[in-house]
Amino acid sequence: MPDSPLLSVETIDAFYGDFQALFGVSLTVNAGEVVAVIGANGAGKSTLLRSVAGLMHPHHGRIVFDGEDIGAQAAFAVVKRGIALVPEGRRLFPSLSVEENLLIGAQARRPGPWTLERVYQLFPVLAERRNLPAPALSGGQQQMAAIARALMSNPRLLLCDEISLGLAPIIVRDIYALLPAIVAEGQSLIIVEQDIVQALNAAARVYCLQEGRIALQGKAGELTREDISAAYFGV
Repeated sequence: MPDSPLLSVETIDAFYGDFQALFGVSLTVNAGEVVAVIGANGAGKSTLLRSVAGLMHPHHGRIVFDGEDIGAQAAFAVVKRGIALVPEGRRLFPSLSVEENLLIGAQARRPGPWTLERVYQLFPVLAERRNLPAPALSGGQQQMAAIARALMSNPRLLLCDEISLGLAPIIVRDIYALLPAIVAEGQSLIIVEQDIVQALNAAARVYCLQEGRIALQGKAGELTREDISAAYFGV
């Protein structure tokens, strides 16, 4: 159906061994939409992204992407279908150069607008430092490289896990200022954030997780500070 969501997460449960991290979580993302997932440490935000990315599989419920149930697919198959994860902590390969890290993102060989030339246009500092080892980059530059590596797979859905973590406010502002250019190329985004202000400014809709459950959801411009605080802290 043409009006179906690009991604539909349907009442999933997720476990780490005997520990249940998600309880009946549901979420949708439409084509071309930016959705934010907020919540405190341990709320289940990263688990939700890992489940969508195929790094772990839900024990119950479905994850439907572009009309297909992908909940049991391996991570490499999910990437080939058009979902890419920017992991918390960047996780660049330290023994490789910046450009080699970016080229790893292109292994899925999906068609689309994102090439080395295009990501270097978006992140000029990476072009200047393309031959340096990844650890030689600053924290903000490493975050840019992690985003660029994910874009090189030409995803339809980009999952961004805590992209502001550990970065100076001015660097966070610069990175968030680039997100509209990514959306303009046809990507949809899920942004996982503890920075509520950044999330609300960037997203059309917001989900708040609290202890593995959806505590609040709605349009970013319609949620009050009081609603968000109550859902975020569970008070």
